[in-house]
Amino acid sequence: MAEESLTTEQKAFAVNMDLAKYGAFAEIGAGQEVARWFFRAGGAAGTVAKTISAYDMDVSNSFYGKTDRYVSRQRLETMLDYEYGRLQEELDAKRGEKTTFFVFAETVAATSFIRRNEAHGWLGMKFQRRPRTQPSQIIIHLRLLDKENLVQQEALGIVGVNLIYGAFFHFGTQFITSLLDGVTAQRVEVDLIEFSGPAFQMLDNRLMALELVRYGLTSAAMFTANGEVVQAAEVLYKKAILVERGSFRPVTRVTLDMLNVARARFVQEPLVQGEPILELMEMTLKNLSDEGVIDLAARSARLRSGISCQTMWIARRRQIQSERRALPTAVSRSGRYDAAPASHS
Repeated sequence: MAEESLTTEQKAFAVNMDLAKYGAFAEIGAGQEVARWFFRAGGAAGTVAKTISAYDMDVSNSFYGKTDRYVSRQRLETMLDYEYGRLQEELDAKRGEKTTFFVFAETVAATSFIRRNEAHGWLGMKFQRRPRTQPSQIIIHLRLLDKENLVQQEALGIVGVNLIYGAFFHFGTQFITSLLDGVTAQRVEVDLIEFSGPAFQMLDNRLMALELVRYGLTSAAMFTANGEVVQAAEVLYKKAILVERGSFRPVTRVTLDMLNVARARFVQEPLVQGEPILELMEMTLKNLSDEGVIDLAARSARLRSGISCQTMWIARRRQIQSERRALPTAVSRSGRYDAAPASHS
């Protein structure tokens, strides 16, 4: 059976049949749709050590500690660390020599009966590639675009299975393209992905962010001057934004002079005075391609060149002016991003 033809249930069953893989599922906010696939597929006793869904705030705090934001990257990482530590503490002595432990966790805000909030969530996987080795980690942020809660839960379950299966059996671009197997970009947007740990030492997160855009999982991706992949809405929120567009082949003195001149004029705008300013360098996929072909290895140096100076925004097309609310469309125009990111709602 070709890997491309695997259904969600078949992926869950394939993981269940690998008796070396054993782990925990911690899901908060939209049912336990990911764990359900593994139980439904059959053979879950060989894979599932524990499932937990700490819906109540006080119960969640008793496990993972108090937090100001329950649907956030920080909360997800706390969940992953706590559940992985418990697995190691309780099971390593008994089966650690032959087992690759993993934890899947998610914290999600789906559409509710009370609030028609934007549905989004953080999903993550912490796992070993070989027994008794340091774990690696994958984190994604997604937006659930369906209007109804039940179909959002369905989509979430499918993406969660894709994440778990892909962590074990895919790498790099193949992992990216498999994330939406069984769903479409009209139902789910994955706007952030980050790989870390020994399994991904040779993987460039900036290039993986570019792949999200290239394969249509999101319309744009952002990373900071130090190379950290970030969620755009979090970074743009309540900031005056100065954008310089270009190909940056490479960043030159002229590039920086243009930015300096624009900044000097920008800070004099009445709406900008006293506001935090974010400077962005924007490139589109067209800027990064030669004759319609994107060579990832060749583009890595271009991205490093740009982000050594400023936060970088990579988009399928020029779009900052239409992203949620009016934003600056050139280095000499001003605007402020007032739309709250989903995690502020």
